Amino acid sequence: MASLPQIGCAGAFELPMSSDEVGILVVDDDPEILSFIKRGLVFEGYKVATAMDGKEALRLARDDAPDVVILDVMLPGLDGLEVCSRLRQVSHVPILMLTAKGTVSDKVAGLDSGADDYLVKPFALDELLARVRALLRRSQPANEPVLQFADLVLNPTSREVMRGGQQLQLTAREFDLLELFLRHPRQVLTASVIFERIWGYDFGGESNIIHVYVRYLRAKLESQGRTKLIHTVRGVGYVLKE
Repeated sequence: MASLPQIGCAGAFELPMSSDEVGILVVDDDPEILSFIKRGLVFEGYKVATAMDGKEALRLARDDAPDVVILDVMLPGLDGLEVCSRLRQVSHVPILMLTAKGTVSDKVAGLDSGADDYLVKPFALDELLARVRALLRRSQPANEPVLQFADLVLNPTSREVMRGGQQLQLTAREFDLLELFLRHPRQVLTASVIFERIWGYDFGGESNIIHVYVRYLRAKLESQGRTKLIHTVRGVGYVLKE
């Protein structure tokens, strides 16, 4: 498993190249669901650690940091949202939240806590595995040139983002969305294009998720009075421009 960055570190998250080197932490207080997920992941060749409460999850993540975390919202003691928030303070590890509720408010709560994706119970194992693969692909560094627009700089290899010389802390999904904008500056990106390029599967038309992520990006990009870079094109989508 990967080494867990310390608080305040800007180290990049590195993805092992084969599934038998990838460590996944699964956190759920339902032993049947925990066993179901573990069997499926082990069959696919992943190394799997499990925890049934928030404190144990944080201990395992600290001692042997995972490459992906699958985290249930409803946990005894520390709930999944708090665990997610604490993990995000010290790591860029991709986090997939599991929730028994599928309302927008529940999904937004998970995103606000730092999750990169969510899956509503009950779910098909194939879908969970596909989302894990997608998270791993997005977090894998590549030797690519730095992308720059105005005073915004994104390094695909180190997964670092700077604006005006100051580093910005983005979640894995926020980073992917910003990278998409930077690869297509001054081009209007529709919701369908963003869904296809970032999520890789159909969200059932819930375009509000895109709005939520764009709002998160804008808040971070425009902090400290910085100028607006991501603009809304009403009825069409979004565009990165001066």
